[in-house]
Amino acid sequence: MAQRTEVEPTPHPGIENHIVPAPLDAETHSAEPPPLHRGSEFFRRRPRVRLLLVVAAIVLLVGTFLAYRYFSSYESTDDAQVDGHLMPLSSRISGYVLKVNVDDNQEVKASYVLVEIDPRDYQVAVDRARADAANAEATARSLGIDVPVTHVNTTSQISTSEADIANAQAGIAVAQQQLDAARAQLVQAQANDVKAQNDLVRYKQLVEKQEISQQLYDQAVAAAAASSATVSASKSDVAASEHQVAQAQARLVQAQAAWRYSQTGPQQVASTRSRAQAAVALAQGKEADLEQAELNLSYANITAPVNGVVMKNVEVGMNVQPGQQLLTIVPLDDIWVTANFKETQLKWMKPGQRAEIKADVNGRTYKGHVDSIAGSSGSRLSLLPPENATGNYVKVVQRVPVKIVLEPGENRDHSLRLGMSVEPKVFVK
Repeated sequence: MAQRTEVEPTPHPGIENHIVPAPLDAETHSAEPPPLHRGSEFFRRRPRVRLLLVVAAIVLLVGTFLAYRYFSSYESTDDAQVDGHLMPLSSRISGYVLKVNVDDNQEVKASYVLVEIDPRDYQVAVDRARADAANAEATARSLGIDVPVTHVNTTSQISTSEADIANAQAGIAVAQQQLDAARAQLVQAQANDVKAQNDLVRYKQLVEKQEISQQLYDQAVAAAAASSATVSASKSDVAASEHQVAQAQARLVQAQAAWRYSQTGPQQVASTRSRAQAAVALAQGKEADLEQAELNLSYANITAPVNGVVMKNVEVGMNVQPGQQLLTIVPLDDIWVTANFKETQLKWMKPGQRAEIKADVNGRTYKGHVDSIAGSSGSRLSLLPPENATGNYVKVVQRVPVKIVLEPGENRDHSLRLGMSVEPKVFVK
């Protein structure tokens, strides 16, 4: 067996108590393992290195904590796009397109005339409606004047008919008196005629006996003839008086009929007033027709309702119909972002939270805020929503649309257009 040789350790310059490796064993040719406290002894001998390691560990922990706080303070998604209104403009009248004053993708201001339809037919309709309205208004004014005139006439008719009745009744009384007088005169004339006829008979007998002169007899004959004529005249007077009584009674009946007609005066006034009201309503209807004709004439010019970019589907020479879409306006001043977040990202999200939107088109970051969260997932709004009633259901994380509105003035240069892809961040903490 080889003999071990003890070697005294030699101190290393600059290091106290330096441990010298053990000598090789003759049999194994191996060194003894170093002592375990060598590393700690090294750091104990190097305090600056130990301090740097502690600082690095603290910095790493703080950085990790800050990174966690930052990345957990927002939710982001790349399933987002710019959204906005599409305003289709259609014709409200039919007609021939005279002018198209815009080109595709042209920016226009509100009230700018985009398309002009031939207005001549509608101008003729306006002129006709204006004439009809003037005629109806004049008729209404005329019938309106007739209402007080009818009221006065009916009032006067009542007074006149009452006076006519009184006059007719008085006329009947006078005629009746005249009839009575005529009848009395007839009785007297008949009595005188009887006496004259009797005297004539006596005078005839006397003249035949020549007891009286022929002259007396002739006078008796004349007196008898005169009395007969008086009777005839009295009979005529009686007949005339009876006719006058009949006429007076007829006038009374006529006056009574006029009085009864005059009693319908209120109804006549009401009827005239109704005709006047109907004329006024007709005039108002004609005024409405005129307004409609003027509206149709104004529809000949199709104007832009808002500021925006135009896309046109119309050309000069087309004959358009009401409801036919001619243009589409995209108002770029009123756009937003529709971001489809996973349902697991909505735990702390709510309206009003600050958001940043990075646009792919220019790399710019826009400021905004959450406006609202949709009431259902996007799959529920699809044409064929999924049916989970089967037994082979597989859970899939759904996405819910979130509306993010840009802050005022962010899209002042209109660089964001509908459908562009963006990446929004919503700061939930």
